[in-house]
Amino acid sequence: MTAHFFLLRDSLTLERMGWIDELLKFYFLRLNPQSFRHTSHQREAAFIFFLTGDALYSLQRPETIELWESIFSLPSIKIVCDQEELALRGITVEHLRMKNPDLVITRNSLALNGKPSFWKDVMRYARQHEQPIPSTIGYLHMTSPYMYRSSGALLHCLGAAVESHTSWDLYCYLDGIHTGHQDQAPLDAENVGEGLEDLEERTGKRGLHGQIMSNLLCAATRGYCTHEEGKAGLIPACTIRPVRIRTTNEIAAHFRSNHIILAEDSASVAVTKETMRPGLSFDEKWRVPPVNILITRHPYGSEYTSGALSFAFACAAKDIQTRVIFIEDGVYALSGVHSCNNNEPCVNLQETIDAASGSENLQFFAYTPSLQARSMSKNPKLTGVIPVGTPELGNLIFIPPAGIVANHQRILFF
Repeated sequence: MTAHFFLLRDSLTLERMGWIDELLKFYFLRLNPQSFRHTSHQREAAFIFFLTGDALYSLQRPETIELWESIFSLPSIKIVCDQEELALRGITVEHLRMKNPDLVITRNSLALNGKPSFWKDVMRYARQHEQPIPSTIGYLHMTSPYMYRSSGALLHCLGAAVESHTSWDLYCYLDGIHTGHQDQAPLDAENVGEGLEDLEERTGKRGLHGQIMSNLLCAATRGYCTHEEGKAGLIPACTIRPVRIRTTNEIAAHFRSNHIILAEDSASVAVTKETMRPGLSFDEKWRVPPVNILITRHPYGSEYTSGALSFAFACAAKDIQTRVIFIEDGVYALSGVHSCNNNEPCVNLQETIDAASGSENLQFFAYTPSLQARSMSKNPKLTGVIPVGTPELGNLIFIPPAGIVANHQRILFF
């Protein structure tokens, strides 16, 4: 049995825990009611939640503990905690583990260096989607080093891939491109730039392939590209040796491959014969894993929403079935009427969404409970954005578009 798995690093808010809980109930009650007939000794986990970083605090807060208890009442759930991150934060989960000893895992497998490795556990489950061993693992990285611990986690993740004899692709997007800046010299943290160079060298020595692709638009915006006299286009500058500057479309083209792609917050949902919807599948594009992009942040306070839309457009342009779901604070992108000051450079995201509606391979959805929780409604002019409740969201997440014969769907949180 191939498990659906979630990798969660950001803080798990009450709202996020709530809709995940509702999704799981939909899956078991509506799609797999027979699962309640098996005893705990007869079933394997249908869902694995890998928790690291700030997501671990959800195991300590009273309001989110209640939701975890609700989730554990369902038939086939397991969580795997990052042992070292638990210790760093001084978080104890004994109260949950004592009630659910087989469902809450707080000890990780040992890496080749003899130390616990949360990422070795992640690799073991990620590899289930492609038997016997996937040739490549992908990682979409969107945060800068040193401001966040996620870049260190990235090194450990890709290092675990190499230990499991798996090649890797690193896609640096938004502030993630700062991981590839040359001459990093932190005094009190692991040097991410040197770590990536060392990782690429170790990967090659094992006969594997590792590549770092930094997004051209994000790189140019942040000064990683320059014009050189006599040369057309932008030339990479101030990057470590393994980095290659690539357009969004070139990076999206790698998402046409069947390998698992992780991110700081991401999920992989297995596609089974039971969840496939019939359709014409002769075209190669139907073998490509669909991409579901969850836009969860305010629209203009950061680059996440515009970056998510740009990435969605690139995936759709590469014949990848792409669905954009506005959820949590992401629904603010749809409310009211947005207006830009013409005297300043500005992208009106509502105009962007409206213009892209109806594009081939691309659909937009708004999670109605998130709108209702904020006493808001969708701008009625955004007719291409389809309102969905929990059942419809469950169908989007667990049932692929008609004709898809890929073995999994990708879920990326922005």
